[in-house]
Amino acid sequence: MHDPHTADMKRRDFLVSSGAAVAATMVPLSASASAQPAATDAGPAPHQVSFTINGQQEALVLDTRTTLLDALREHLQLTGTKKGCDHGQCGACTVLVNGRRINSCLSLAVMHEGDSVTTIEGLGTPQSLHPLQAAFIKHDGYQCGYCTPGQICSAVAVLAEVKAGVPSHVTADLDAPVRLTAGELRERMSGNLCRCGAYSNIVDAITEVAGSAA
Repeated sequence: MHDPHTADMKRRDFLVSSGAAVAATMVPLSASASAQPAATDAGPAPHQVSFTINGQQEALVLDTRTTLLDALREHLQLTGTKKGCDHGQCGACTVLVNGRRINSCLSLAVMHEGDSVTTIEGLGTPQSLHPLQAAFIKHDGYQCGYCTPGQICSAVAVLAEVKAGVPSHVTADLDAPVRLTAGELRERMSGNLCRCGAYSNIVDAITEVAGSAA
């Protein structure tokens, strides 16, 4: 004959023994976990990189995650190059690497071993301005000035691109010499944003220098 009381005791004994078994398996796991040292993220080992900055040889020991922008600003104190969006969208950090413009916030410093980097400080001095620096002053090609170093570095590269016959997305005839029309200039400078809206003055400044160099 089935005894409900006996069945209930069996269920209770089963639950108690199961709980004890689970607890027993958890104890060594907890003890083992607490005995382990806390994990730490020391990051990658520092790496030495040597490059030429504005004509001067530099050697830095950097975390391999350091961007070229941060190497210039934080390690070499070349703060003319600005950190704007830090996502490669505004152009404030534009510098010249081996004569070509790049967004330095998107490039790791260790990628530039042996390269020649030119920042706004390397283009001219207050006593001897680069023609584009002088033209930006003459035509009021800036207001707050935050984007200006990147604008000028980009403009230097634009004039070099046109001189070399490098086409853009709006170049109509790939077989003809590239002419710096207003459309060409605006397309080539489109990666450099000016929140103050000094675009027409920037165009005037670059156009004047382009005409002088022609």
